[in-house]
Amino acid sequence: MIKIKIMINKIIDFVKQYDMIKKGDCVVCGLSGGADSVCLLLSMRELSGIIGFSVEALHVNHSIRGEESDRDEEFCRRLCENMGIAFNAEKCDVPKFAAENSISDEEAARILRYKIFSEYSCGKKLATAHNANDNLETAILNLTRGTALKGISGIPPVRGNIIRPMLTVTRQEIESFLKDKNQPYVTDSTNLSDDYTRNKIRHGIIPMLAEINTSVIETSVKTFISLRSENNFIENQVNSAMNNCCRENKLTGLSQYDEVIRKRCIARLLSENSLPYSHERLNTADDILINGGKLNLSGDIFLVSDGNICEIRKITQKDTQYIEKDLVIGENSIFLNKKLICETVECDNLKKFLSVHKKLTFYLIDYDKIVGRAVVRNRRFGDRIQLRGRNFTSSVKKLINEKIPPAEREFLHFIEDEKGTVFAEGIGISRRVAPDGNTKKLLKITVRSE
Repeated sequence: MIKIKIMINKIIDFVKQYDMIKKGDCVVCGLSGGADSVCLLLSMRELSGIIGFSVEALHVNHSIRGEESDRDEEFCRRLCENMGIAFNAEKCDVPKFAAENSISDEEAARILRYKIFSEYSCGKKLATAHNANDNLETAILNLTRGTALKGISGIPPVRGNIIRPMLTVTRQEIESFLKDKNQPYVTDSTNLSDDYTRNKIRHGIIPMLAEINTSVIETSVKTFISLRSENNFIENQVNSAMNNCCRENKLTGLSQYDEVIRKRCIARLLSENSLPYSHERLNTADDILINGGKLNLSGDIFLVSDGNICEIRKITQKDTQYIEKDLVIGENSIFLNKKLICETVECDNLKKFLSVHKKLTFYLIDYDKIVGRAVVRNRRFGDRIQLRGRNFTSSVKKLINEKIPPAEREFLHFIEDEKGTVFAEGIGISRRVAPDGNTKKLLKITVRSE
């Protein structure tokens, strides 16, 4: 009885900490018939008398295990009848849904289960039986797949109307609780198999961690509380930044915030527009937000920034005439009344060469650093260049807006090799091909207007 009281008090404290249930609420318990969900139902019925709320149960028959699935449904129905709790059951075809959508049975079951949960819990609270073991398993799974602080913080105690009252309770405590109450439950045969990813963690990794620390589950509870607290602090900062910077899919002035806040704001903006993102995409998007440029998100949807305003924009390719010719030593002509003159110059002393020619206007490239085929072309939308003396890439559009008069912007020469842009007229040369003390041959570039 003492163990039962300790566990119930632990649940009560957790429910109060996150303000999960209020007096007068209706709590729908997801009931599979397994130990966790049966414990949830019993503990919620006990708490209902303390807090003052009503309890219902909902069972989802996944149709994965044939007669065994039907057995579980019947067990749940009888349990609720004996306890005087309102009961509903829904059947769905998980194998069919998984095949139609090319996903695993595990993922299909989760999607269909939460769809049914959402339908039945409208205007109510939905309680799921996730416990401390589940929380650690989820964190390990997320870590394995790649995640940030939010993912490694485990399962959220509250999300919308979904509540998880047992996240601080271990599976051992649950089984002990049911044993002391002499309460039977059903066992899902798939939980005893290593066929599913989570079960590999449950039956393989967690026991190995327990060999290192026998209290690993209890310890993880404290860790997740700390991580959630820190994540909540960051999320509050993100909320403030979004309130200050986000208007109609535009982020203005976000560059003044810390990188962590910027990336979370970008991620939230993309999520709100049902656009995918990854760690790499967020890094690229953050670079564009700071330095300007564009990033294709999906189809003709782009993230576009001028270094101040970053926005999601639909861009339809214009009928722009792209001009490109092989670079030749001599005259290169792609614009009327304007030429790019390229000459190769042997160089045994760069400083001496620059001293002699310091009054002349031209650009210099280390000819031997050009990779493969080189072309002279006009400007492309989305051009970027890492200029000499800089350790970051810059948006050509931003640089042009800063340095080039509007009337001249459509008639600029660019040189590109197989690794990218090496020269932008009026802007400069790429750091990658900049001459240095080892340069033996220079490409001297002069722009001549007629």
